[in-house]
Amino acid sequence: MYDRILLPTDGSDAAIAALEHALDLAERHDADLDILYVVDHERLGRMAPELGSEQIREALTAEGERATSMVAEKAAAADIDTKTVIREGIPADTIVGYADEEDADVIVMGTNGRSGLDRLLLGSVAETVIKQTEIPVFLVKQTESDDLTA
Repeated sequence: MYDRILLPTDGSDAAIAALEHALDLAERHDADLDILYVVDHERLGRMAPELGSEQIREALTAEGERATSMVAEKAAAADIDTKTVIREGIPADTIVGYADEEDADVIVMGTNGRSGLDRLLLGSVAETVIKQTEIPVFLVKQTESDDLTA
């Protein structure tokens, strides 16, 4: 059913919670796992005026390399074939575009479960992905009881 699974990651606890589900799906279906980190243009724009866009881009790319490497190491330990990719853009658009380009069968991603004003002001990458893609999206909500830093 699933040959290629896309796991967008930003290194957050919510993304780490989604990792376990993505690994489980990949093992069950003998699927490959694409690990995608998006250097967020909006975040880059907010930070760049004070520090310089190239320095911020490099820092965010290094953050992406750490996040994707951690996921790839866990996948390798489970004997799952992976591909790590870092792209620059608007996160939801980039995730959906990558899924289309690479013929992903499912997107597994974390969500922090924002609601109310936080969701209204900050938006939801997961919600936008669901609206823009036609493939299944498996959302993993991080809960307060998740102890993912241990």
